[in-house]
Amino acid sequence: MGESLTPLRVGMVGVGAISGQYFDTVARIASEVQLIAVADRDDERATAVAAERGIVARTVDDLFAAPDIDLILNLTVPGAHAEVAQRAIDHGKHSYGEKPLALTTAQARPLMAAAEAAGVWLGCAPDTVLGSGIQSARHAVDSGLIGTPVAATATFVSPGHEAWHPNPDFYYVDGGGPLLDMGPYYLHALVHLLGPVVSVFGASSRSRDSRTIASGPRAGETIPVSIDTHVTAVLEHASGALSTLITSFDATATHAAPIEVHGTAGTLAVPDPNMFDGTSSLRCPGDAAWQPLPIVAGFEAGGRGIGLLDFARTPAGAVPRADASLALHALEVMEATLESARTGRRLDISPGATRPRPVPLEQLSVALPAP
Repeated sequence: MGESLTPLRVGMVGVGAISGQYFDTVARIASEVQLIAVADRDDERATAVAAERGIVARTVDDLFAAPDIDLILNLTVPGAHAEVAQRAIDHGKHSYGEKPLALTTAQARPLMAAAEAAGVWLGCAPDTVLGSGIQSARHAVDSGLIGTPVAATATFVSPGHEAWHPNPDFYYVDGGGPLLDMGPYYLHALVHLLGPVVSVFGASSRSRDSRTIASGPRAGETIPVSIDTHVTAVLEHASGALSTLITSFDATATHAAPIEVHGTAGTLAVPDPNMFDGTSSLRCPGDAAWQPLPIVAGFEAGGRGIGLLDFARTPAGAVPRADASLALHALEVMEATLESARTGRRLDISPGATRPRPVPLEQLSVALPAP
């Protein structure tokens, strides 16, 4: 789709808490990804953050219209993701945003079609899967170290975000919950490891109907829970492998690896897909212990925003690894999981999703460039 975009000129919309990680990463890749300006629906906040970071602040309208910006970095609240992405597309700009791509597949699919019609790229986090942790695990699977993959387990459990978040209400209403909150990290990783999902069977439960906030000015306040807080899915991959995904706000911890992939010749313990780095371990029949594997692929010492670097380096005619098609696939899988849990039926997933290209090993600078 056009020529490669180096340097990629970026305008950031939304300067909330997550923006700090993007600022830090972009500063490390500034020769290829240049942050031109920032904007926020709160102009005063944008101005303050811009002054802190030594960057230019513009109004949201000016940012979309600016001829010196190639891509809109969408760091707004989830409910605004689709609207901001559509505005970027309407202005002929590429768009890359935090997850989710949109709140529903009904919102997301028109975005994909609009981006294609406009000849621009649409991308979406998480880009943690481009880091050395998941990519080195993928290399182990692709190299045949575990033989033919037959199954995987992916587990995220937590007692609930009210333990640390001062305003956790949105986690316990429609659009929240452990699957929609943390599921994208695990689903993106599973697709990189095993390929796209073709069907899903889900089940869910709820341990209690209220939660108590434990920190901040509202500590001690009780909030209602209107959704299920433990969600399990059995995923059938196009490769034939079966994955079991567990996401929960009703449990304390897990002793197992966040993801384990079982094959005919061994088992691979995979690091946390919410992180960029980490070491995989392999155990084959007859082994007395787990063997750590070397880091052989992915962006090492990565951070949130390396998806932008992937965009900048994507050659003409290729598809970025952080393209939104994987985010759309994950969103459909999550919607189908919740619908399956409600109805008790196994549901098919739309065909068409593909496994992104692997990432060769590259060490990113750990330190920020000198001012």
